Amino acid sequence: MTTRPTAPSGHVDGLMPDDPTVLEDPEAFDPPAPRRAADRTDPTERTERESSRDRTSTTAGDGTDGAPVAGGDAAAIPDRDATAWTSPSGSGPVEVAGAGADRSGDGRAEAGGAEAGARPVGRGGGSPYALPSDTTRRGRVGGRAGAVALIARSWRQLTSMRTALVLLFMLAVAAVPGSLLPQRNVNPMKVEEYLADHGSLAAWLDRFSFFDVFGAPWFAAIYLLLFISLIGCLWSRVRWHARALFTAPPKAPSRPGRLPGGSTWTSPFEADEAVLRARGVLRGRRFRVAVAPADARRPDGTPDHSAAAEKGYLRETGNLVFHLALVALLAGMGFGSWFGYQGTVLVITGNGFANTLISYDQYNGGELVDPVDLPPFSVMLDRFEATYQDNGQPADFRADVRYAEDRDAPTRTDTVRVNHPLAIGNAKIYLIGHGYAPHFVLRDPAGEVVWESYVPCTPRDGMFTSTCTVKIPDTGLPPLGELRVPQQLAFSGVFTPTTVLDPGHGYVSVFPAARAPGLTLTGFVGNLHLNEGIPQNVYTVDTRDMTQFTMTGPAGADRIAQVVAPNNPQQRTLTGLPGGLSLEVDGVREFATFQTKSDPFKGLVLVASVVIIAGLIASLRVRRRRVWVRATPLDGGGSTVEIGGLSRSDAQGFAAELTALTRRIRDDTAPEDVTPSAETPSTGTPGTTAPGTTTPSAATPNTTSSSTSSTTSATSEREP
Repeated sequence: MTTRPTAPSGHVDGLMPDDPTVLEDPEAFDPPAPRRAADRTDPTERTERESSRDRTSTTAGDGTDGAPVAGGDAAAIPDRDATAWTSPSGSGPVEVAGAGADRSGDGRAEAGGAEAGARPVGRGGGSPYALPSDTTRRGRVGGRAGAVALIARSWRQLTSMRTALVLLFMLAVAAVPGSLLPQRNVNPMKVEEYLADHGSLAAWLDRFSFFDVFGAPWFAAIYLLLFISLIGCLWSRVRWHARALFTAPPKAPSRPGRLPGGSTWTSPFEADEAVLRARGVLRGRRFRVAVAPADARRPDGTPDHSAAAEKGYLRETGNLVFHLALVALLAGMGFGSWFGYQGTVLVITGNGFANTLISYDQYNGGELVDPVDLPPFSVMLDRFEATYQDNGQPADFRADVRYAEDRDAPTRTDTVRVNHPLAIGNAKIYLIGHGYAPHFVLRDPAGEVVWESYVPCTPRDGMFTSTCTVKIPDTGLPPLGELRVPQQLAFSGVFTPTTVLDPGHGYVSVFPAARAPGLTLTGFVGNLHLNEGIPQNVYTVDTRDMTQFTMTGPAGADRIAQVVAPNNPQQRTLTGLPGGLSLEVDGVREFATFQTKSDPFKGLVLVASVVIIAGLIASLRVRRRRVWVRATPLDGGGSTVEIGGLSRSDAQGFAAELTALTRRIRDDTAPEDVTPSAETPSTGTPGTTAPGTTTPSAATPNTTSSSTSSTTSATSEREP
């Protein structure tokens, strides 16, 4: 293993200046930046070279004809501050206009500098070696260098951890509207309801894609910048961490016993044997240990008997795994948006849908998804049942369906509940909403059916008070005027599942189940512009070219508004419509809103989420710590053993661990049944017991653990 780079600063009490430090900063283990060659030159040589260069420049700038340049070099290298350039042929200097004219001292160079451009001086006046001014050169080079520096500075700023945290915070804030506002890809009916209720505010929100937050350009920009920032800032950290994994721990300081919590004792074993025994204990505690080579020497030339151990790299590994898994999570979400699709469809009980583009009320496909290649499955809604508590709170929603995975595949049955989707291949079908759909029948004066359909109503509150919009384009009424304006019918109403009459608010619903359904209607006749090819909102009626008419029904004759009861045959028919038409509401069915979603990368997102949690736990629970053991031979045999350590975090927990580790190493290096070969001197010099250590006497060898002593020095102690 190679030696870890020495940290540039951070002296710890008790460490020699030329020993590697044990800093807490990860930057302390970065190798110092290499110095330029000019920086490594002796300052005296640089001063002499600059003086010689100034003298050469002065000689070249005095403008004397035929005066050779000192040195007579065949090709002189120009300096940034020089006033003249030497031609490669050695015929003479070439003067640059305006550059350093005041260095000549006699004014002649100043006069020559007034001429335009660069002119040759000395013999042979038309020298082809005239060069542009140094200012022009520096401007061109400086422009390019400035652009490169700006790009590099921008990249460093983007890939910094601070920027990544800011972008992550921005992404979290940007996702808040997606949770507070209805989203088109989840429930388009709620979006239309919000647009109708909030007018201009909703229009501005829609303009900035607040109803499609996770597909908005500004959300994608934050997402992409965060992705790039994470990759950039992780790349260097992964490289340094990989290098650290294969690098030996930093060498032991000169006096590890002087570190906080350090200890010193004498051992009957020789220094190398004591270090090997300490290594065994450290490896038994799963430390990564590096023992100094046999030929290693300390700065004072004595043999180096030491071991360096470290543990807790899983902390940084967990941190990196957390961030890498976050990148994988973002990548999985991004790829899922490219290769996935989702569609929303409203299905009335008894009807169904197929997995085709035209079957969905709203469809969002990834950039790399072809709607023609969607899996050809189909689903039929046989029954929908909603149960409620006595206070009207929902208890359960279930949709009994039949489905076929392919055109020729057998039909199967299943039940779809909230948060229990139906899985068909890579797609899942979720139940996301429900409501009521009254059945309308329009008849002509002869009683023949002109038009009939189930019309879904949009729920407005928890009691499922819903708004209904009925548009009938083909009524059989003759067109009017020379322009043949069609006469179409439209009805706008309010559906109440359990209807009661409130004196202050009219007919309201007091329970979400359809126990006593009622429907309040008003009618319009005129041109709905349905045949002009312009998209319209199916949940609103454009009455600009329409006229409201009166009707006869349960509320009386010639009334603008009528109330019908679908479950009561005597109170569900309206007459007196234009052209002798009549409208009957003869039943109510429930509908369910399904969302089909396919995300081929959801497995990657799930695995990344689990890894994120595991990495976070490792980065929070594991502690990074280092331990050093040094043994110094004694003159009469045996050795002095010192141990010390540092932790990047949890100093109190590490103190207990270091104490237990010290006890184990002391037991192995100074066993009770071994008598030391010589008494430990107490002179306080290197190679002996540290000052302040209590050394047991020969008469009481077991007072403090046989022939051992320990010391815990404060950080204020200094190397003697």
